[in-house]
Amino acid sequence: MEYVYAALLLHKLDKEVNEANLSSVVKASGAEVNEAQVKSLVAALADVNIDDAVKAAPVAVAAAAPAADTAAAGDEAKEEKKEEPKNEEAAMEGLSSLFG
Repeated sequence: MEYVYAALLLHKLDKEVNEANLSSVVKASGAEVNEAQVKSLVAALADVNIDDAVKAAPVAVAAAAPAADTAAAGDEAKEEKKEEPKNEEAAMEGLSSLFG
């Protein structure tokens, strides 16, 4: 994944996405450079218009937004769960009155 980020960074800075530049960015990040992955990514990106690919990316980002909403809902659910034991106790008392 660090190779893709490095390629995006190079593109954003209007630098050429080539093996030397990609290796330099990955190395500067502190990761170990795998030359085979660098060559593979450079070859894969040769026919890709990165601007078009980035413009298509918001579809994936929009899919992540409901996950954030779900996390917020999860926090609310935790608060509700704290209140539930009182309701459960009341329900159990009601059930016990049915059975004597």
